[in-house]
Amino acid sequence: MFTQRKTILSIVAGVSLALSQSAIAKDRVVHFYNWAGQIGSNTISDFEKSTGIKLVYDVYDSNEALEGKLMAGHSGFDVVSPSDSFLARQIKSDIYLPLDKSKLPNWKNLDPNLMKLMATHDPDNKYAIPYVWMTTGIGYNIDKVKERLGDNAPVDSWDLVFKPENMEKLKDCGVAFLDAPTEIFASALQYLGKDPNSTDAKDYTGAAYELLEKVRPNIRYFHSSQYITDLANGDICVILGWSGDILQSRDRANEANNGVHVGYQIPKEGALVFFDTFAIPKDSANPDEAHEFLNFVMKPEIAAQVTNDVNFASANQVANENFVKPEVKNDPAVYPKPEVMKKLFTLKVKDPKLERVITRTWTKLKTGK
Repeated sequence: MFTQRKTILSIVAGVSLALSQSAIAKDRVVHFYNWAGQIGSNTISDFEKSTGIKLVYDVYDSNEALEGKLMAGHSGFDVVSPSDSFLARQIKSDIYLPLDKSKLPNWKNLDPNLMKLMATHDPDNKYAIPYVWMTTGIGYNIDKVKERLGDNAPVDSWDLVFKPENMEKLKDCGVAFLDAPTEIFASALQYLGKDPNSTDAKDYTGAAYELLEKVRPNIRYFHSSQYITDLANGDICVILGWSGDILQSRDRANEANNGVHVGYQIPKEGALVFFDTFAIPKDSANPDEAHEFLNFVMKPEIAAQVTNDVNFASANQVANENFVKPEVKNDPAVYPKPEVMKKLFTLKVKDPKLERVITRTWTKLKTGK
């Protein structure tokens, strides 16, 4: 009887262990914090089916929002998507886990030229992978802008949004700006012929602020995602925003067949080009699963999903060569032509003291206080 009971107990223990291991397997998870609208339509479901790992997805619309959570610690996220210049600053704060490239065999698919550019922000490409890249420029309702400024409306120039006389005429149909001080001040400085990465606080509190203050009364709102829907619906007619988001607006309007025609231009004076990256916070509770996710999104066919779906240029060379649709690959709004690329600039990491000046000046611009 004792032997029989011992055997039964062994079986029960074995079953319990198996169930426990099964539960652990089912509980594998990645908490992913990403830019709103910046993922392929099937990426999440494909990842879960392929790996059995649950992906908990949350979104934000500014680098500042992400940075606030990361710097506070214990964010609860396993993968995040900082833009390159913010990544560089955050690396110095030691908040990211070095990538274990032995777990990332699909690393080989990344564009080596873009990896060299990324290395200026992330030396030796130690902490992040470049996911997509885009530009900051001008999105506009083609018909409404033409109605107000004529056939020769300067849609290819920062004049459209930085000259008060143009903004006065556009005010009634709605102009919005990104709620992104780094990008807006850099664009203003570029327009003024100054260094967009100026380290002189007076350039921000003086010339750039004065330029923006003159057009401030004609800006309906500052927001970094609301404009996608508003532009597509015809609720605003101009946005100083990000290329991928504006092209989403264009596609949504076309799909709705609502009579709204959206255009995007990289200003001829030059504009910002930047990468959005994927990195693993140092306090990630699921670093192995996070690596599996990074490796998954570096598959060329998966990387191409976001480009084909929402018009963000891919940093994956094999995806660009074999999986990105020709009409997307040949769209100069997504992949700028070489002569335009020469006029693009990247952002550099700024001193914390200067960052505080920029933040205060931005708050003053938005609130008037």
